[in-house]
Amino acid sequence: MSDAATRAPADIGRYVNDALRDRYFAACDAVHALGAPARAEYDVETSFGTTHVYRYGPEEGTAATGRAADRTPVVLVHGAGGCAAMWYPNTPALADERTVYALETPGDANRSVHRVPLHRPEHAAQWLDEALAALALDRVHLIGTSYGGWLALNMAHRRPARLASATLLDPGGLEKVGLRFFTWIFVSLFATAAPAALRPRLGSWLDQPVLVVPELRAMVRAGVRAHRIRRPAPAPLTDDELRTIRTPLHLIVGRRSLLLHPKRQAERVPRLVPGAHAAILERTGHGPQIDHADEVNTRMLTYLDGIDDAPREGDGIPGRA
Repeated sequence: MSDAATRAPADIGRYVNDALRDRYFAACDAVHALGAPARAEYDVETSFGTTHVYRYGPEEGTAATGRAADRTPVVLVHGAGGCAAMWYPNTPALADERTVYALETPGDANRSVHRVPLHRPEHAAQWLDEALAALALDRVHLIGTSYGGWLALNMAHRRPARLASATLLDPGGLEKVGLRFFTWIFVSLFATAAPAALRPRLGSWLDQPVLVVPELRAMVRAGVRAHRIRRPAPAPLTDDELRTIRTPLHLIVGRRSLLLHPKRQAERVPRLVPGAHAAILERTGHGPQIDHADEVNTRMLTYLDGIDDAPREGDGIPGRA
């Protein structure tokens, strides 16, 4: 039996075997190639396993390199079951302006090595804090999508000291994950096997960009075959927990999201979190950063610039609440 197939504890993500894992990694590399080139890769140790990290930024030695060094870096956290390659529509725009780190969550289908469960909220925050510490990142803009959005929100609630802001892209952690979302996931996976001529129509109907980007479709299909995720859906934060957050929050949701109720959360989050911003994007569902990448990239960079340019506590000028 291969190392990847060696029996792991029930709550540790694992690969079925080495051959399927390697095919999946090749598919991930093809998706990575659609985005900005990584300037470096790291493996950093935490209490929960080894975290694989990609670093992006302007080409070394250019004027943009100096400008990026003067801006707060960005840290990206992907959704459940995936890897950092899913950020390919966003890394070119973000990396033109800032240093960007894309973390791969242990327990998901990626190059991180999962050893200790981290699905409990306090453990998830500890893992992320340890990963940032290992990268010597004391102040970052954290951006998460779906499950990664819950990780960012949970971090803002439990360990906010390193956070300049948190951007949540159609995130988990605001509502209980319902049957309609799991049904959408199942139907979308089934649709990846549809004839090529039907996929654009299905992709539009399902708000599912996986169906219309061949490399993304191949990666998702390979990941489903290769990896077994072993993690429960996170419990949503209560109103009282949201009220504790003082990290600047930026919520972006799709009008047709099936993970949460957009209007409800676009009203709730700014009401409970001082200074939070919320936006609902038309004509999209759960993947706004993929199928509306240009708009989302512009919104994110504008928001991050506004945070960095605002007076901070200790500057002799009143800072943000």
